[in-house]
Amino acid sequence: MNTETEPKLAPPGAGLPALELLIARALFRVRRWTGDRESFTTKFQEERGRIRQLIDDKTAARRVLIRRLPGLEDGSRYWSVWMTLDHLRIVHNSMRDVIRALTSGVMPTGTASTAAVTPSLNVTGAVVAEYEKSCDELLVTVAAAHNLQTPLRYAHPWFGPLDAAVWHALAATHIRIHRKQIERIVAGCQPKVAESAR
Repeated sequence: MNTETEPKLAPPGAGLPALELLIARALFRVRRWTGDRESFTTKFQEERGRIRQLIDDKTAARRVLIRRLPGLEDGSRYWSVWMTLDHLRIVHNSMRDVIRALTSGVMPTGTASTAAVTPSLNVTGAVVAEYEKSCDELLVTVAAAHNLQTPLRYAHPWFGPLDAAVWHALAATHIRIHRKQIERIVAGCQPKVAESAR
């Protein structure tokens, strides 16, 4: 699905449909109960590697309207690959700060918001290195933590109060959703094959 005109989408932070959110909460609960620090880090790294293979500088700036994925807000459907990496960079840095605070016995200030992690429309190829750095710093923070199962919990807007271990689990789930988004964006950048050539 592609478009040359600005589509009418829900505003950033509009959230997910109610039924989908209930399902997402249930699925995430199962994932976090069946994984641990090592498995979530491994999954995060695997998705990071897949994203790296999808980046093509020739088309990465092109915004593509995609069908909405489960777990993806409507307002995120018209991004470029670079915009998606910028979103991931912002989220990873926020998660790094939250995990660092919780594992230090400090409650993070402010309120987590999906609207606050909207990427820039003017992002450039410099975001690739910044995204990679955000991945590294998040993983270093997790690895340095003595215990991620913190008594303090910081609220996610969809999943409620989470300890550092669950924020780490969420990072692996979140990057997976956006890897799928990038796959759809990349597919939308491919030239269409004419009916007669099929």
